[in-house]
Amino acid sequence: MSIATKTGDRGTTGLMYNRRVSKCHPRVEAYGCVDELNTALGTARATADTPFLHDHLLAVQKDLVLLMGELATAVDDLPRYVKDGFQLVTPELTGKLDSLVRELEAQKISFKGWATPGANVNSAALDVARTVCRRAERRVCALHEAGQLQNAEIIIYLNRLADVLWLLARWVETQVSGGGLTEV
Repeated sequence: MSIATKTGDRGTTGLMYNRRVSKCHPRVEAYGCVDELNTALGTARATADTPFLHDHLLAVQKDLVLLMGELATAVDDLPRYVKDGFQLVTPELTGKLDSLVRELEAQKISFKGWATPGANVNSAALDVARTVCRRAERRVCALHEAGQLQNAEIIIYLNRLADVLWLLARWVETQVSGGGLTEV
């Protein structure tokens, strides 16, 4: 089967369970932003110099696949989605990020003011991922406000992930630069 199915040639795309929607539908915009986030995290992971960072980013990327699946499912199809064995985003998933925040903050990462991205390639990639995460969060919030998202835990997860990415970027700067962070 070819990747070029031509089913989207008229400006529609498929959700889970064969529902077709416009490619500019808010649901598609939301999971598309999460897909961009996953790609940005892949770039950050590819430039990671430590197993700690590599492993945490890979775990988040796997969680984002789960999150995208939920976003790609219409609200009416969620019971079927769960029945078919797919997982929803849960507080436990967000709890993993909360644990990482505590772990990073315990290392007393030093920073003053607003950090300026670009101290090194890896921290810059993490900051790009953070800003993409914030955009994805905004798109998911819009979906929720339009009544097209049941699981508000997705918003909490993305909010926490943006915090984690900011901390990871500062952690990388501290590790690589010996604490010499670029600040405004």
